[in-house]
Amino acid sequence: MSDPWLTSLLTDSPQVGFDLAVKMSRVGVKVTQPSDDIRKELRAAYDHDTAQLIATSQVIAINFQTVAAANDYWR
Repeated sequence: MSDPWLTSLLTDSPQVGFDLAVKMSRVGVKVTQPSDDIRKELRAAYDHDTAQLIATSQVIAINFQTVAAANDYWR
């Protein structure tokens, strides 16, 4: 990725932090699989696969933990 998009992990609230965690997860997928066409093809494979959907949630949760820690858990 040539354009920096992640300039800080600091956010104003947990909700904004969660949104950042989701974006981090989505960008991670794009970096791993840069082809839009292949990502669209693969989407059908995980749309109805509960194990893959749970794994996606786990990645978001890990990213949210990172953002929360960077924000001192919004204390």
